[in-house]
Amino acid sequence: MDTPKWWQTSNSAIQALYDGARKAEKRALCKTPGGRDVLALAYGPRPRIASQANYSSACGAHNRAYYAPLEGRTNTVVLIGAVHAQETEGVAAIANLISLLETGKDLAGGENPGLLRAAEGLRVVLVPIANPDGRARVEPDSMVGLSSAELRHWGQGNWADGSLCGWPECKARHPMRGAGFLGGYFNDAGVNLMHDNFFHPMAAETQALLDLCAAEFASCVLQLHGGSNSANDLLQPNYVPREVNEAVRALALRCDARARREGLWFTVRDLPGQPHGETPPSFNLVSALHHVCGAVSACFESNEGLRDGNEPIWDCGQILRSHMILFEETFKMFAARS
Repeated sequence: MDTPKWWQTSNSAIQALYDGARKAEKRALCKTPGGRDVLALAYGPRPRIASQANYSSACGAHNRAYYAPLEGRTNTVVLIGAVHAQETEGVAAIANLISLLETGKDLAGGENPGLLRAAEGLRVVLVPIANPDGRARVEPDSMVGLSSAELRHWGQGNWADGSLCGWPECKARHPMRGAGFLGGYFNDAGVNLMHDNFFHPMAAETQALLDLCAAEFASCVLQLHGGSNSANDLLQPNYVPREVNEAVRALALRCDARARREGLWFTVRDLPGQPHGETPPSFNLVSALHHVCGAVSACFESNEGLRDGNEPIWDCGQILRSHMILFEETFKMFAARS
């Protein structure tokens, strides 16, 4: 299915935006197993923080300020796209955000002064494609209009016999070996960054994201995922302080109130209980990123517009608009905390 010209999600499109950026601090975070760069762009002043301890040690000393002060600082928001590379909605949104921050207009030529005002006084760090190896394997620029089976093929891949790996069965073997087609969930070494070994990472990309958020003293880290036909679902993280869960819920409420004025909506989840059970919830990349910097860390599951999925079935414009609402409300919330 053809996508709008402003829906730019390929490795080459992001490289072109990166190369053309003039207002951003730019750097390649690492090389992937496939030899590709993970690119990052940062807008706004870097906070001047004299850190004397890592986050864990500061918590052990009963004072987070030994890592970074909670008040009187520029807050940093980190947005990460395409950890799972068939989930291109966040890539398109970050691409349009880069255009806004660089030129004052998105890739369709539209203005968004409210979002730009909200970004003032913040540092905004963007990782458009965290998994460029996977993105190179995924041919469609978008899942909009595709079937659930097509999403599973491009995302989780196929076993050697041609059957779909599926979800969550694609996580039963890690790193992924023996696939007939290695889906966009994985880098070229078969590692799903979302479920790496965070105490001894298998993937350079995982280590780079952890290092980035720690060095940036991130106040908020949002991973932009796709959740089939989810209705803008800010998932509640596990293994984090209750205050983080409360902040994620508060952000979802803000976004939902804003979105409903435009015929869209966000899912607002209750606060989770204490993880328990024989198989507890995963300590995943969302949890790990909190524990290196104390950030409000969350996973945003976008609608993907699958033609045979549950309602709602949103188009590219509605999906992009949902992300812009998320970005603006996130910026407002954390600017108020600076």
